[in-house]
Amino acid sequence: MTARILVVDDIPANVKLLEARLLAEYFDVLTAANGYDALAICERTQVDLILLDVMMPGIDGFEVCERLKDSPRTAHIPVVMVTALDQPADRVRGLKAGADDFLTKPVNDLQLMSRVKSLVRLKTLTDELRGRAATAHALGVESDLAAALGDEPGSVLLVDGRGSSQERIVRTLRPIADVTCMSDPQAALFEAAENPFELVIVNANFTDYDPLRLCSQLRSLERTRYLPILLICDQGSDDMVVRALDLGVTDYVMRPIEPNELVARSLTQIRRKRYNDRLRSSVTQSIELAVIDGLTGLHNRRYLDSHLKLLVDRSMARGREMSVCIADIDRFKLINDTYGHDVGDAVLREFANRLRTAVRGADLACRYGGEEFVLVMPDTSAETAAAVAERLRMTIEQEPFPVPGGAAALRVTASLGIASLLCDDDGPGALMKRADRALYEAKRSGRNRVVAAAA
Repeated sequence: MTARILVVDDIPANVKLLEARLLAEYFDVLTAANGYDALAICERTQVDLILLDVMMPGIDGFEVCERLKDSPRTAHIPVVMVTALDQPADRVRGLKAGADDFLTKPVNDLQLMSRVKSLVRLKTLTDELRGRAATAHALGVESDLAAALGDEPGSVLLVDGRGSSQERIVRTLRPIADVTCMSDPQAALFEAAENPFELVIVNANFTDYDPLRLCSQLRSLERTRYLPILLICDQGSDDMVVRALDLGVTDYVMRPIEPNELVARSLTQIRRKRYNDRLRSSVTQSIELAVIDGLTGLHNRRYLDSHLKLLVDRSMARGREMSVCIADIDRFKLINDTYGHDVGDAVLREFANRLRTAVRGADLACRYGGEEFVLVMPDTSAETAAAVAERLRMTIEQEPFPVPGGAAALRVTASLGIASLLCDDDGPGALMKRADRALYEAKRSGRNRVVAAAA
């Protein structure tokens, strides 16, 4: 696993020890002897994870972590506090500062490497989402992250085999979350898949069930793949923790549970879930923006260019017929020049609406550009395509188009050219050219008509 890790510690021996362990796993390692150097490194170069000592001269690790998390440039970098401090209050303070985890000196090798690998995997996913969301932002899709995170209580599913511990955990999390409790792991799996939980807490206190099986199943289901999982286990359960982190469990708490630590870790996971959900939403919006025409809501030419070849190849492979229709609004420039672009836009939107009502479910309707629209009709002969095109022409002609501002409705007509696949070596380019020539002939011969390309 390739990643760049920054080790921050003012004691050279500690730095050398962590550096040697990480280099043995083929990580790229950077080092800093104090907090100021660490902040400077993070500002000028890409860092995938930070192992941060707490007790340092100048500014301590808590303040370094707070500064990292306050900066949009570095807030997404996972931070693991590595410290001799082992009091619950210290862990809570670090988590509130934004740390993703704590490791206590002397560092356990298995927990170190499992935690590092787990957080690096999470960072890789988040970086991909952030990159795609940046594309969405560049295309004009804004993301209000603060509003997305929100302050409302989280939705938590607690899977716990004992009623007494369920009550304690629910009481502890009441200020930050609404908790659903379940004692049956398999029923809990279905519950997690069917409801929008933001965190699953699995208490490893079952006498006849391996809790890691549930964790594995949650990771294997599409609906719960990205759902944070927090494992509660006994002190000394190092092997379970390592296996859990390898399975994709995102965090863990050791018994006896320190209430403030459980609250802090749960809140961190809930906020991370909301953050990544918002990023995924931005990605979806950017994809839609890339292939959907913003004015009409139809697919755009970019989508048509990429999808038409797939449809042609599929028709050829199956030996099925296929037709294409290009429709052009007659004298559209005159509408814009006479009534203005607002009216022109309204005509385009109404034309798209009528195109939707005139076509069948399997057909693909696109705005080709300007006042031109394309209808792709799989499994459609030339004769059937001509009938569909004529129905569309009549739908356009018979009912005047409403316009904004209460002005009189406009009479609009359209010319249409159709073409069908001819032979095995036909392709999308040739098909579109024949349809375009047929459209030109419809325009040339008087408009408001359907013309089929010659076979």
